Amino acid sequence: MELKQVEKISKALSDVNRLKLLQYMQKNQGKVECTRACNLLDLAQPSISHHIKKLVESGLINQHKIGRNYNYSLNHEVWDNYILRLQNL
Repeated sequence: MELKQVEKISKALSDVNRLKLLQYMQKNQGKVECTRACNLLDLAQPSISHHIKKLVESGLINQHKIGRNYNYSLNHEVWDNYILRLQNL
């Protein structure tokens, strides 16, 4: 993993709302539905979309479209590589 990717992931993890979302996903088999994320964070939908976009762009979560809705899942490979890279700094 390149340092640029480590930086991008680190920035994505620097917001408490994104951490809450990731924590919820970890407790729920690594998945969350977009509608559940809105209820979980008690934020407006555009704010939720912004936070999710940052997590998707960093590679920490994957986006899956099912009909008109989106579901998200943790990208365990990226997590593992990120942790390994941090350990080897």
